[in-house]
Amino acid sequence: MNNPSPPQADSDAFSRNKASSQTGSESGSESGSIRTLAALLPFLRPYRRQFVLAGIALLLAAAATLAIPAAFRQMIDLGFTSQAGANVSSVNLTFLALFGVAILLAVTTAARFYMVSWLGERVTADIRNRVYAHVVTQSPEFFETTQTGEVLSRLTTDTTLIQTVVGTSISMALRNILLFSGGLLMLFITSAQLTLMILVMLAVVVLPIIWYGRRVRQLSRDSQDKIADASAIAGEILNAMPTVQAFTHEQLEAQRFAGSVEYAFHSATRRIRARSLLTLLAILLVFGAIVLVLWLGAHRVMQGEMSSGQLGQFILYAAIVAGALGALSEVLGDAQRAAGATERLLELMQVQSSIQNPAQALPLPATPDAQRHGASLALQDIQFAYPSRPQQAALSDIHLQIAPGETLALVGTSGAGKTTLFQLLLRFYDPQQGKILLNGVDIRQLNLQTLRDAIGIVPQDAVIFSANAMENIRYGDPDASDEAVIAAAKLAAAHEFIERLPEGYQSFLGERGVRLSGGQRQRIAIARALLKNPPLLLLDEATSALDAESERLVQEALERAMQGRTTLIIAHRLATVQRADRIVVLEHGKIVETGNHQSLIAQGGIYARLAALQFNLDTDSAQQIAAVAE
Repeated sequence: MNNPSPPQADSDAFSRNKASSQTGSESGSESGSIRTLAALLPFLRPYRRQFVLAGIALLLAAAATLAIPAAFRQMIDLGFTSQAGANVSSVNLTFLALFGVAILLAVTTAARFYMVSWLGERVTADIRNRVYAHVVTQSPEFFETTQTGEVLSRLTTDTTLIQTVVGTSISMALRNILLFSGGLLMLFITSAQLTLMILVMLAVVVLPIIWYGRRVRQLSRDSQDKIADASAIAGEILNAMPTVQAFTHEQLEAQRFAGSVEYAFHSATRRIRARSLLTLLAILLVFGAIVLVLWLGAHRVMQGEMSSGQLGQFILYAAIVAGALGALSEVLGDAQRAAGATERLLELMQVQSSIQNPAQALPLPATPDAQRHGASLALQDIQFAYPSRPQQAALSDIHLQIAPGETLALVGTSGAGKTTLFQLLLRFYDPQQGKILLNGVDIRQLNLQTLRDAIGIVPQDAVIFSANAMENIRYGDPDASDEAVIAAAKLAAAHEFIERLPEGYQSFLGERGVRLSGGQRQRIAIARALLKNPPLLLLDEATSALDAESERLVQEALERAMQGRTTLIIAHRLATVQRADRIVVLEHGKIVETGNHQSLIAQGGIYARLAALQFNLDTDSAQQIAAVAE
């Protein structure tokens, strides 16, 4: 049975999109354009009420701002250019009205600021949650081609840019659009002739601003990519500090990171320079045009064609329009940066794992053999190559039938395919050919959670989270009681050393378990798997990091834990697999020998040679010992 082809938007597509997006703006495509921000609408829709309230506050604030020049015109024409005694009441009313407008402006501006800032924080949090929840569902294939630091950069830096747009720029853009359109209308009412002159000149100066804005967008995207590259380097090195320090490469890695940071800095400098020039161009051209037109207006007042109040009103509205245009050019720069960030996040969100839940998942049936415990497992004609190395077969012609409760050991040199087999059982990958049956059901017909809930694994490299010992073990079963956690720790021979920690089970184990020895980390991982209590247990070099005494204790615990469940063991130490019901020897991804310890020694094949190497015996001596053991 052939595996269906994976969705098109896989991790390779993500890599291709990343590369192509860097040149998209250069080719004049819509990559990184402001239209990309429309993808944020699904995140904004749940907060319509807050947007409506912010919109009302925005309209009132804009109306209050536009009322101020009209009030100044009244003061100039009615109060300051006539006899003071005859117009005191008018002046008083005008100033009272102006103060009322100021109160309205203050209240509505504060309300707008609160609403849009809240929206920015809320939407950013939602995006981060959505992106992270999507990333953690990806198969290992995704992480083969994607650096963790790059994903973290998109979760932090890119979402911060979006927060700026949602929490500030959208509000500023709408406010300045209202001020620009309202101010323009009032300019026409005040003097249509002068306003037409301004519009003609603005049309001339806006075109170069738009053209140069494309350059800013391209540089903004490039800057974000360089920051992501620097974050990826930092994440990789910080996760490998013991190795870096063991090889005394601290200075080398610091220089490599510094080079990446400098590269990002120079890219950011180019972006800042371009944005600065864009701002200069916008303000200089726009205000230059307005000053020229106002000069003409001043001459009209001198000729008696306009009143002083009308000119004052015109000047204020022109300043409002010019300020709105300048602010819009600034907002446009932020929007272009956010558009690039949104595009990068969309690329991440569009990646679909090649490992998907079936449309109609089947339940996992009980063990076929009611008299035995554990799970039954069958591997039929398995052919598999890693997606990153499609021409190199990792497993070929694998046929295995494992009975409930059976203990099967997988033996072979490094690269033989043992861990790959575990990854297929957990459905981190799907084979290109063949199928795997768990209790008689193809695992591709099971919900991923159902499948993985039925499997417990102790990996070769034990993962310890930044939490206390109790929570690290409870990771195997989040609903387990403290008593169950302690019982699992005792089974894994971890209870004694945990009790000796400064705060016992409440002791913080450090990031990646740096406060524990390798053997202690391994026993925490074993306790975690035992707490899960699955019908199928996978042990990948579970005792490799233990000293002789701890290995003896853990081996006894594992033997108790393996009772009543199906167990697959990977081990290079043949002493740990001698008691297995069956031993399968893998070489170059194929099964070459099957039997128990004695029969495989007697065959004189690969297993016998491995045994001879480990026990410092020649093959004939190993066979003699096996014969005596029988």
